[in-house]
This record gives sequence, structure tokens and C-alpha cells, in this order.
Amino acid sequence: MNLKSLREQAYELLKEQLGNGTLVPRSTLDLDAMAAALGVSRTPLREALLQLAHEGFVTILPRRGITVNELSVDDIRHIYQIIGALENAVIIAAGSRLGRDEASRMGALNAAMRTALTRDDFDGYYAHNLAFHDVYLDLSDNATLVRTVRTLKARLYDFPRRKGYVREWELASTDEHDAIVANVAAGDLRAAADYVRDVHWSFAVQERFVRRYYAASRKTT
Repeated sequence: MNLKSLREQAYELLKEQLGNGTLVPRSTLDLDAMAAALGVSRTPLREALLQLAHEGFVTILPRRGITVNELSVDDIRHIYQIIGALENAVIIAAGSRLGRDEASRMGALNAAMRTALTRDDFDGYYAHNLAFHDVYLDLSDNATLVRTVRTLKARLYDFPRRKGYVREWELASTDEHDAIVANVAAGDLRAAADYVRDVHWSFAVQERFVRRYYAASRKTT
């Protein structure tokens, strides 16, 4: 097995532990103990942690160790700004590739999101939500941009995956999706892109829900 595959294995194991809450925010990681527990040497583990640090999940402090980052309100605000700007750019760049067929797929996924909510199935809702945005993200040939968006979404929602959800927020999100779909179906990509940036991913618009969601999750994790 080569070094790259060992690094990838260590990276996936660390992300799994971040996702299930084994590695908790503000905790300090012991590199030697982790290498022994994961069954890898320090080198691939260190490389995996460097990648996680680059993605914002941990901070490496020279001579002081590695800490798991906590997601602050300012972090969330900044992430919203970045995702909004990048998804805006993707929609505009898509041009004629994003049309009525794609709008129909997005509409179907949004309907599936609403159905999932009636069943109190947040995991299903979340999967359809990601797929909704992937309809236009998959049209982009900018792999770095798409990878950045997906990493930031994981930072927001998956590490750790929070228990519970704010139903009012999720319903409001499906209403926003309706507006995006309508603009795409009408061929007004500028309006769709601006709505994604200025409403759907606007921290100012979403702040009341953001604070409720993350405050509630801290009480249950």
C-alpha cells in the first residue's frame, strides 16, 4: 500500500471521527496516540491533518499540538458569503446549459425535500438539498470552486452532524428554492444567481435561523 493511500485512509478516518463527534471542537489531538489507534505512522497522519487544517477543520499550533476547530458565528457568516459568491458565479457561467430541464430536476428535488419534512426525515431532506444545488454545481468545469463549496458545506453541517433541525428554516429554504427554480425556468440566470447570493446564502437573511439551529445543537451534543 502506498503512502498516498495511507494518507487518504487516515483522512477518511479522521473525518469520520469528526462527523460522529469522537473528535470534539476545542479538543487537542495527540499525534502519537492517534497514529497508534488508527494503525498508521505519523507521516500519513500528519499529511491528513495538514489537509484538514487547510480545509478549516483543525488548527496546527507549532510546538503546542493540534486542536479541533469550533464553528463560530463569524465563521458561519464568512462561509455563507463565500458559498453565495461562488454559487452565484457558477449559475451565471452555466449559461444555456442551465435551462428548463435542469429547472425541472431542481423542482422535483425540492418537492422531495418537502416530502421528507412531512416524514420528519432530515437526512433525506439534507441529501435532496445537496442534490438540488449539485444540479448547477455539476455544470461547472471549475473543480477547485466546486470542491471549495462542498468542503465549506461539510464544515457547516457535517462535522459533527448536528442533531435536530429548525423546521421553519427548512420550509423557508424550500420556498427560496421555488424562487430559484422559477428564475432558471424563465431563463433569467442573473436573477437566479443574485437570489442565491443575496437571499439564499445571505447571512443577514438567514441569521435568525442560524443562531437558533447552532444554539440548539450545542445543547444536544
